[in-house]
Amino acid sequence: MRSAILCASFYGAVMISKNQLKLIRQLGQKKYRKQFNQYLVQGEKNVLELLNSPLKAVDIFATEAFINTYQAQYLGINFICAEEELLTKASTLVSNNAAIAIVNMPQAAQLQTSGLILALDGVSDPGNLGTIIRVADWYGIKHIVTSTDSADAYNPKTISATMGSFVRVSVSQVDLPAYLATLKLPIYGAFLDGENVHNTQFTGSGVLLMGSESHGIREACAKLVTDKITIPAFGQAESLNVAMATGIILDNFKRQA
Repeated sequence: MRSAILCASFYGAVMISKNQLKLIRQLGQKKYRKQFNQYLVQGEKNVLELLNSPLKAVDIFATEAFINTYQAQYLGINFICAEEELLTKASTLVSNNAAIAIVNMPQAAQLQTSGLILALDGVSDPGNLGTIIRVADWYGIKHIVTSTDSADAYNPKTISATMGSFVRVSVSQVDLPAYLATLKLPIYGAFLDGENVHNTQFTGSGVLLMGSESHGIREACAKLVTDKITIPAFGQAESLNVAMATGIILDNFKRQA
């Protein structure tokens, strides 16, 4: 099947339909993502990562330059041509709007019960979640489990912050205390008063549990932690960004693997 390029022109300007524009804007909100079971992937890098993954794009709205560059590589993709100015108006990004894709939500991933599990308790900032997804991808983690009040993995800010890693790392929102209670694994929780992570002997399987910067790991999950760990400070900073802290602790896990 050849790629379809649908361009509507008015005095030389390429337009997308009002309904398509409306849908793009709606998918910036969680309630519409749930209603339509779809989400947005924005920006050239993320859209190219999408096109090279098993995930299926419904439509890709892109500039003429983007389509001319890539259409021959992706037969069967429904490219819809639009001016970058229109894409910018519809997008949640302020720049890098060469392409916007509408993607169907994937099926829920099966929850892990073994191996290295990354769990997040109340990490509500989508930018932090997106960066953690990117860090997880770097360290070969394919699945993250979060509390139900953590950031939405399909928030456009989350997807953008992953820098393409969203295609390789899935995220499940669950009743986190209930899920952790079912696991027969050590649970390593990040606390300021924990054991120095550099001295911790990690097992091959276990849960790394991270809390938010403002609240840390909350009581319902904290009581399930078997090993409290911390990153030693050598300066005066009050705390580390949760994504940065996750990367440091994962590095210590992997060095012992």
